[in-house]
Amino acid sequence: MVSLTTTTIRSVTGAAFLAAIALALSGCNEKKEEVAEVIRPVKVVEIAKADTTRKLDYSGSVRARTDMNLGFRVNGKIVERKVDIGEKVKPGDVLARIDSTDYVLAVRRSQADLDAAEKQVQTTELARNRAQQLFDKNVAPKSQLEQAELSYDQAVSTRDSAVSALAEAKNQVAYTDLTSDMNGIVTTINADVGQVVGSGTPVITVAVDGEKEVQIAVPEMDIAQFKVGKDVKARFWSDDALVLDGKVREVSGSADAQSRTFAVRVSLPNDQRVLLGMTATIEAQADNTQPYVAIPLSALTEKDGQQIVWLVDRSAGTVHARSVKVADFADDGVRVADGLKAGDVVVAAGTQFMTENMKVKVPNAQQASAETTGSAAAADIVR
Repeated sequence: MVSLTTTTIRSVTGAAFLAAIALALSGCNEKKEEVAEVIRPVKVVEIAKADTTRKLDYSGSVRARTDMNLGFRVNGKIVERKVDIGEKVKPGDVLARIDSTDYVLAVRRSQADLDAAEKQVQTTELARNRAQQLFDKNVAPKSQLEQAELSYDQAVSTRDSAVSALAEAKNQVAYTDLTSDMNGIVTTINADVGQVVGSGTPVITVAVDGEKEVQIAVPEMDIAQFKVGKDVKARFWSDDALVLDGKVREVSGSADAQSRTFAVRVSLPNDQRVLLGMTATIEAQADNTQPYVAIPLSALTEKDGQQIVWLVDRSAGTVHARSVKVADFADDGVRVADGLKAGDVVVAAGTQFMTENMKVKVPNAQQASAETTGSAAAADIVR
């Protein structure tokens, strides 16, 4: 039998007491860990009614409805250019001039030909009169008179031809001056002094004063939404407050060979604040073939290779993953074609922290509600 001393018994008793205290404390910590459940505040959006229309935005530049591409009507070397880009011109103003030396010489040659033809007419007229006198006296046969008359008629025709040739030569001289036909602004210069140009080659472009328009390029997927007469809005990058009502004036019947887009021209009302060359955005409404709901881009995430959103169960205060089908991305967020319906509440931010059945703190219904059709309203902030 082992005998225990009083000191030994006290040591054993103290160790057991400390062990019991440690176990008790450990049990308390476990209970605290079970009770301390994490509830994460979240920012949510409530899905409103699906969009039945969508907004189309295309950018273009302001231009004149009519542009005159002016060129010389004769060939020659440009010897003078009298206007610069941005200058206003009016009818009759000389814009450029080519060397007229050869055309002046042609006028002199035509004038000489006309003088010779006049002399020939005078000569044949005298011969015809003489033949007529001899025929009247029965001295010359009638054939001689007829020959004299034919020579006279031929001389008259030659003179008429010379008159036309002289007028044409004078016109050629006048064509060496390139003039404006209408009021406008010079927008482009394609040739300069010293360059030899052919007749009809565009040298200077003048934007005719009057109605202005915006030309945009529309892809084939949206061109059906633009019909002649359709009302649109025009906004300008230079002035956010400047918004004008426009109307589609012309729609191209074929796509551009390179860009595969269709040119659409939108007429603008007369407004002195709108200047040629300004950048404008044309806004139009289009009918949706399939209604979409919009969510913020931050609400969309990916799980197991699928695009999902975290749907909030208000009654349980938990979140659950739901797969969605994205239609497209827009300036105001993401358009979802399938997977969401009106009234659904989804997490709008902090999706990287979400897990299945995770407890979340959801804002009240008044904060999270969204009354705007086709949009989602956000409430509360992720912390």
